[in-house]
Amino acid sequence: MRIMIGVGHPKHVHIRKNIINNLERDGHEVKIVARSKDITLYLLDIYGFKYEIVGKNYKNIIKKAYGMFESDIKALKVAKKFKPDILAWGGPYLAHVSALIGKPHIDFTDTEHATLANWLSFPFTDVIITPSCYKGKINPKKHVTYNGYEELAYLHPKYFKPDTSVLDDLGLSKDDRFIILRFVAWKASHDVGQYGISPAMRMQYILKLEKYGKVFIVAEEKLKKEFEKYKLKIQPEKFHSLLYYAQLYIGEGGSTATEAAILGTPSIHVSSTAKYCGNFEDLHKNYRLIYTFSDDRQALDKAIEILEDPDSKRKWRQRREKMLKEKIDVTAFITDFIENFPESFYELREKELENKCSQGF
Repeated sequence: MRIMIGVGHPKHVHIRKNIINNLERDGHEVKIVARSKDITLYLLDIYGFKYEIVGKNYKNIIKKAYGMFESDIKALKVAKKFKPDILAWGGPYLAHVSALIGKPHIDFTDTEHATLANWLSFPFTDVIITPSCYKGKINPKKHVTYNGYEELAYLHPKYFKPDTSVLDDLGLSKDDRFIILRFVAWKASHDVGQYGISPAMRMQYILKLEKYGKVFIVAEEKLKKEFEKYKLKIQPEKFHSLLYYAQLYIGEGGSTATEAAILGTPSIHVSSTAKYCGNFEDLHKNYRLIYTFSDDRQALDKAIEILEDPDSKRKWRQRREKMLKEKIDVTAFITDFIENFPESFYELREKELENKCSQGF
C-alpha cells in the first residue's frame, strides 16, 4: 500500500516516527510531506526520514491562509506523482488533497480548541480518530476513539528509554533537582485570545522556583536578556530524556505538560486553554499526573507545594505505572488501523456502538 503522511510540527515527527517505521517494516511505501516549522525538518533529518517540503509556518492569519493554499497546491503535485492509496494526518492540506484525488484521508487529533484547523479539515476527511477522553463534538459517522493519548505513541516505555547523556551535557547527575519552565509564542491559530504566564510574573517564577533547583527555560521566541542565562541548550532530540529526569515541569506548553505527566514528572499547565482539553481532565481526575491553572499565581503556589514534598517524584512514578496499565499501545493501534482500513474503522465503530448499547445509551 502507498501511504502519504503529513508532518507540520515537531510533535508530529515524534508521533509518526514509530508508526512510519512499522508501516515500512510491513512493506508499505510511505511518502512524507512536511511543512517547515521550528525544528520539524531537523527532527526528520535526525531520525533519517526522507520527505518533501510543501510549505512553511506563517505568523499571522492572512499569511497562514496563503500558507494553507500553498501547501494544498504543493501537496497535490506530490500526490499526483506518488499516487497514494490512503492519506493520513496533514490536515487541512492533506484532507483537501484527498478529496481532490478521490482517496481516503484519516485524521488524528486531540486538540479540541483547534477550531479553525478542524473546521477546515473535518468536512474533507473520511475518518477522525481521537483519544476517548476528547471533549469536542465530531460527526459520529466519521468519529472513532482509542483509550490513550497521542504522546504515548513515542513516550510509552516500549518505545522510549531515557538517555542519561543529557544530564552529562548539562553537568547534572540523577540526584540533582531541576525544573523545566516553558513559555510559548501564542501565535498558533488556536491560541488567539488565549493566555498563560503574564510577562510580569515570569521573573517571579524563576526566583521562586530556583530555590528548589536549577531552572531551565524552553521558549518558542527569543528570550529577553534577563532570561537568557536560564535558556536550555541541548540537542532537541534529547529533550524528553531531560523531561523524564526533571523534578517538575511548569509552563504554557500543553503538549509538553502532557509529555511530562506521561513520563511521571510532576506537571503543571498554565493556560486559559486547559479547560477545553479532555487529555488534561483525564490525566488529572483519573491519575493525578497533571494540574492545570488559568491563574498564574495559583499555578506557582501549586509548584512550590509539589517541590516542598520530597516524595513527589516517587508518587508521580507510581501514578504513571497505573496509567500505563490502563492505556493501550497507541503506536500499534494506529499502525493496525491504517494497514487494515477501512475494515478497521467499521470494526472499531461497531465495538463502540455495542459498548454504548450495553451501557444503556
